[in-house]
Amino acid sequence: MSLALVHARALDGIEAPPVTVEVHLGNGLPQFHLVGLADTEVREARDRVRAAIQSAQFEFPQRRITVNLAPADLPKEGGRFDLAIAIGILAASGQVAERQLARLELCGELSLNGGLRPVRGVLAAALAAARAGRALVLAPANAAEAALARSATVLPADSLGAVCAHLNGHTRLEPAAAPDPEGEVGAALPDLADVRGQLQARRALEVAAAGGHSLLLFGPPGTGKSMLAQRLPGVLPAMDEDEAIEAAAVASIEGRFDPQGFHRRPFRAPHHSASAAALVGGGAVPRPGEISLAHHGVLFLDELPEFDRRVLESLREPLETGTVTVSRARRRAEFPARFQLVAAMNPCPCGHLGDPRRA
Repeated sequence: MSLALVHARALDGIEAPPVTVEVHLGNGLPQFHLVGLADTEVREARDRVRAAIQSAQFEFPQRRITVNLAPADLPKEGGRFDLAIAIGILAASGQVAERQLARLELCGELSLNGGLRPVRGVLAAALAAARAGRALVLAPANAAEAALARSATVLPADSLGAVCAHLNGHTRLEPAAAPDPEGEVGAALPDLADVRGQLQARRALEVAAAGGHSLLLFGPPGTGKSMLAQRLPGVLPAMDEDEAIEAAAVASIEGRFDPQGFHRRPFRAPHHSASAAALVGGGAVPRPGEISLAHHGVLFLDELPEFDRRVLESLREPLETGTVTVSRARRRAEFPARFQLVAAMNPCPCGHLGDPRRA
């Protein structure tokens, strides 16, 4: 009998709890069992892992394979465990050296040809791996995002074969360099200097930015309400490192984070038909909503009276507490939601109440 242990990370809200991938090779008819409260995407890893191991010119063991994702009561989802499962099988069968596995965490989805594909939520995994004192191995497409956790050691690998060569001492995976703080901001934010006139509205925007106040823009169509709201993030002070990491971690969960936008205040503008779940978060597997994606940034609600009243009422508690808790029958997750609310509305259904030109 052979047993191998590999470290990985699940995704639970914005946290990345540890998962130990235990691989056991026993006697009996060739079978592949995957246990540990794995969802459909994780169970499908059996076929991806088999093809990837064979494509990487390794032998897939013709034995009874049991893979346990511990702890068993923590739900696992996605393809993030593919690499850990494959390395566990190769280590248990003696094809890969085990001496470095205790110092590594593996995260990545495998393609059928053995290549490594990116997964979401790697920033949270990198931060957790750094706290545990282990390096994180992942796909190159995730390296720039994970390297934002400056305390983490991030080892990008483009294939299963490259990871095996590193473990066997044939080659070495080079750590990803931490991004340059001067080059982290991408395209410039919309500038308030572009606005001509609107002295009262500009002053209101500056006061709201200085005090962190909510703001309601009220006026006929075409007066520049949306244009002014879009320029509020450019007036706000730059995020510090901790705020930027928090905002990036939430965006990473949704797979929408762009490393070039690090340190930029998020600006979210959901359509007025958005549901309460879309705004505050929800789903069978809790996911962050627009208010969490706007964490440390601006949430803009255009055409405020068109939003459903229950949707607007759901913003009360997050505005007061700065967090939102999404509870479902089997899952519960807490997301940060400290945002600045800006809304815009017309004075009447036609939008021209009090306009002498439309009298």
